[in-house]
Amino acid sequence: MSGGALTLWVAVPYVCLTIFVVGHVWRLRSGQLTWTTRSTQLLERRLLRIGSPLFHLGLLAVIGGHVLGILVPEQATEAVGVSESMYHAVSVTAGTSAGIAMTLGFAILLYRRTRVPRVSRTTTAADRATYLLLGIVILSGMWATVGVNLFGGGYDYRETVGPWFRGLFLLDPDPALMSGAPLVYQLHALAAMALYALWPFSRLVHAWSVPIAYLRRSPILYRRRAPAPDAPFHPRTETRSVS
Repeated sequence: MSGGALTLWVAVPYVCLTIFVVGHVWRLRSGQLTWTTRSTQLLERRLLRIGSPLFHLGLLAVIGGHVLGILVPEQATEAVGVSESMYHAVSVTAGTSAGIAMTLGFAILLYRRTRVPRVSRTTTAADRATYLLLGIVILSGMWATVGVNLFGGGYDYRETVGPWFRGLFLLDPDPALMSGAPLVYQLHALAAMALYALWPFSRLVHAWSVPIAYLRRSPILYRRRAPAPDAPFHPRTETRSVS
């Protein structure tokens, strides 16, 4: 195995994952006040109301498909009665639908970020890098799903990409599996790893800020400081002493 393959498919993933973990710990300890989305909702709402739900709902569906297709071995789905042809049909159909929703949402958010002046002025270098990597990940993923598996000859990534990815967590990755994968799958994986490395230093950290504490918090009661409009008015009497 060449040194380039070992670097790309063994060294780079572990470096990115290390940055992902250590970077989050550093950000949590040193920059809790910046652990936010830096929301621009007050600057523009119409495009955000359309693009954000499309992107996030599509993303959740895509993540679910990746978990099933990459983390779950092919033998496991076959053991529960899901044939390869059935899996392929569901994967392409659901993956294409989710990918289209996510792509449309991302395009709207990208347009909003770059073409709405009030929002564009708040864009940082980390935001630009995040959008660039997200764009590469989304476009390469759509090409793999639609171009290769829907309209092309198809490619069974569960025999190469899946075992390689699981091998990273088992500390036994096989770089030969990814070296033989089509270029679009390699680009998709490399862009995703770069996004993991950038994650702790971008607004993506808000993904871990689930407001669970609010569910346990007692309701806040607000008391009127002024009497209600229909409340009777009682003038205050004032007593003065006469010397």
